[in-house]
Amino acid sequence: MSRRAIIGGVVLLIALAIVPFVASEYVLHVAIQILIWGFIYTAWSLMGRFGLTSFGHGAFLGIGAYVPALLWNYYGVTPWLGIPAAMALTVLVAMLIGYPSFRLRVVGHYFALVTLALSQVVLLSLVAAREVTGGSLGMTLNVVHSWLALQFAQKSVFYGVAAVVWLAGLVIWWRVDVGIGRVALEAISEDEIAAASSGINVMREKMRVTVISAALTALGGSLLTQYIQYVNPEVVSGVAVSLQIVFAAIAGGMGTLLGPTVGAFFTIVLNESLRILFGIHFIGAANTIYGILLILFIIFMPQGIVGLIEGLSARSARGIDDDTPTEPAAALPKA
Repeated sequence: MSRRAIIGGVVLLIALAIVPFVASEYVLHVAIQILIWGFIYTAWSLMGRFGLTSFGHGAFLGIGAYVPALLWNYYGVTPWLGIPAAMALTVLVAMLIGYPSFRLRVVGHYFALVTLALSQVVLLSLVAAREVTGGSLGMTLNVVHSWLALQFAQKSVFYGVAAVVWLAGLVIWWRVDVGIGRVALEAISEDEIAAASSGINVMREKMRVTVISAALTALGGSLLTQYIQYVNPEVVSGVAVSLQIVFAAIAGGMGTLLGPTVGAFFTIVLNESLRILFGIHFIGAANTIYGILLILFIIFMPQGIVGLIEGLSARSARGIDDDTPTEPAAALPKA
């Protein structure tokens, strides 16, 4: 790890520790959402950066959001048990979709369509089961402020929980990035047949990253519900949420460690600004602008905000090195 990365990590940790003491309640609320959504976008980027374009994360997020809430409201099961149950169910769903898709070599836009259908199926199922889930009106959690219920009266406490989970997501992303699995996944994204012929277990590698990504997404959905203490199908599932995840990860830079989090910061601040600017006069402003920006980012900034900054920094460093005068060569002694 480079010295610059270590210094940046230390500065980041200090900044995270300072926020609860200097931020207002509103700023802290926005910061918690950025951390949770940044974690979710980081989970998606584990697949997206290797060419596995999934629009099914709206399904994984919805399962993660609803399972702990339903277990808590109807059976009094603590989220500490409900969240692992949600992650296990999400992994099962991911395997049921991923295994046949990968076995039959469903790739590219065909894989995207399969996952897109999954996301919509989960949304429609949650809406249809209105007697249990509350349907399109959503469901409010039974509020009991305690560690057992994972609900807190002070936002600063939940900020700490969100920060720890977000950091754990970065560690997992980094482990995948530096591990030997990255080479295998990059080879698979280039040419599956060639990767298989070189001895790479294509099925195992694709299933591994899919399961990890789905489980982390479910964890993010659970935390989001526990924080807001309310869950709605259209907020945590469906095509719109999947597109939001894809856009934010691409906008921030899905190939970089902090890119998805930068995407979360960008989209959440943009959404809050639009909400304040338009109010109730232009309800579809956020989705419309998201769509336009997604097109612009894909065309002009495929590496995202962080990727662009890193590229400019590297180019600037090369320019400085090229402009540095060199010492004149010492004269050779005459024979």
